[in-house]
Amino acid sequence: MSRPVQVYILLGQSNMLGAGKIGPASQEGTLEHAVQAKEKYPYLIDENGNWTERRDVRNVRVMASGTKPMKVFHNEWMTVKGRTIGPELGIGHCLGHATDAPVLILKSCIGNRSLGWDLLPPGSEGYEFYDKGKTWVYAGYKQSPMRWEKGTEPKSINWYAGMQYDGDIANAKQVLAGLPKYYPNAKSYEIAGFFFWQGDKDRYDAGLASHYEANLVHFIDQLRKDFDAPNAKFVCATLGQTVKGSQGNEGLILDAQLAIDGTSSKYPKFKGNVATVYTQPLCHGGASNNHYGGNAETYMDVGEAMGRAMLKLQRSEMK
Repeated sequence: MSRPVQVYILLGQSNMLGAGKIGPASQEGTLEHAVQAKEKYPYLIDENGNWTERRDVRNVRVMASGTKPMKVFHNEWMTVKGRTIGPELGIGHCLGHATDAPVLILKSCIGNRSLGWDLLPPGSEGYEFYDKGKTWVYAGYKQSPMRWEKGTEPKSINWYAGMQYDGDIANAKQVLAGLPKYYPNAKSYEIAGFFFWQGDKDRYDAGLASHYEANLVHFIDQLRKDFDAPNAKFVCATLGQTVKGSQGNEGLILDAQLAIDGTSSKYPKFKGNVATVYTQPLCHGGASNNHYGGNAETYMDVGEAMGRAMLKLQRSEMK
């Protein structure tokens, strides 16, 4: 505890929340089956077969719809708990193994949210998109509704572009403001990085998919600004069912996610500090819209890969 707590903020939608089934051990695809029958993820159990508990990695999950009051769902040392998991276990153990400092995994997100509407970051401007014979105007930050036909008067709804972004960021900051409540004896912290697994909802709207890359670039920049963490690393995971070369909305989203990877050279400012994990080889069936069939190995393997990507960014900085 002599060093600041290294905080990693997890954002996205339902697959970042996680739907990987923990049990029963007799069922293929559960975490218990993977650990007991396949002997995978040995760090999750001790010599007696009980779930391990890391005393150097704290697991916190908070959630709220939009800007409603925050609810706390997890606030404990990293262990297997409840009925489902997300990628936080793979991420947390990977970072815990390699980090000589206390680690806080802070997940602040909710399901069924799009980057181009619910999670649209502050400063985002509206744009026009031509589709099926009509020109649609898409909302900028704090505008409502999501889109309206050009030349018509928009009818506002009880939601605005970026409302979930505002809520998720405010909730994460609320946790950090009361840090000792969530990481016992902690006195200070550093925002070390961000993890983002999202894209499913945007793929159902051509206008959102077409603008996904611009929104994602601005999302990264705004996160660093909002948390005053210009050097924090950012790791993005793709949708598991989407293969390279895909067309349509899914192809647009995948191409956007691959474009922001610092090795792509498209965005020089992201070199060495942004990475994308291509998850199709890590997906054990199913798709993002059915939560990969609840397969826990998908969530574990994606989490481990995201953790390794974060460590690679950090180590390249130290060279």
